[in-house]
Amino acid sequence: MPQEQKRNRPLRATISSEDGKKQVKCHFNPNEFEITGLVKWVERRSIGSDTPLMTFSGGEAEDMNIDLLFDTTDTGQDVRDTYRTLLELAQVDESTKNPKTQKGEPPRCRFQWGRFLAFTAVIKKITQKFTYFKSDGTPLRAKVTVTLTEVGKQVARQNPTSYSEPRKIWIVHQGDRLDWIAYREYGDPAHWRHIAVTNGLLNPLDLQPGQILKLVPLP
Repeated sequence: MPQEQKRNRPLRATISSEDGKKQVKCHFNPNEFEITGLVKWVERRSIGSDTPLMTFSGGEAEDMNIDLLFDTTDTGQDVRDTYRTLLELAQVDESTKNPKTQKGEPPRCRFQWGRFLAFTAVIKKITQKFTYFKSDGTPLRAKVTVTLTEVGKQVARQNPTSYSEPRKIWIVHQGDRLDWIAYREYGDPAHWRHIAVTNGLLNPLDLQPGQILKLVPLP
């Protein structure tokens, strides 16, 4: 295929585990998705006033709702097989189980659509609606609605003898840019240089999927 045609091919949206070991590639890119953020205010009664006092108590995680369509009418394959990994991302990851309590949690995951958007989250809800079947009842088309709740990056633990300051890590995924990472972590894309200096990046544009970046507090 000519190089120009490759560049013009649409990028498929994906949902994957944060470590990239499990991935679902969407059959069709979503026509739309919705991101909802909630700002918390606490209402306090104000004696002698008709209106209450409102005190800001912080923000809450954003929710993303995505409708995805999966279709296997061309192959006759059970459509559920094509997004089974998505269902696994909503189940407890056996590797996270505490050996004493045997309690674990589902993995963190990531919705990625080219350079436009990357959303690190946990799956909060999955709804499957089957709309087309073979004569034997095998589903061939499904509308899957996924609700993702945004999560922050975990703090990287260090040896207590070498621990000096809180720091985080960022695992680079396809399409990540330093200015976007800086915006997500520090609230200002201009802090990309701080990340570059911290990690000794000679070429800030040359990020590789799987690369681990240290994110330390701003000076």
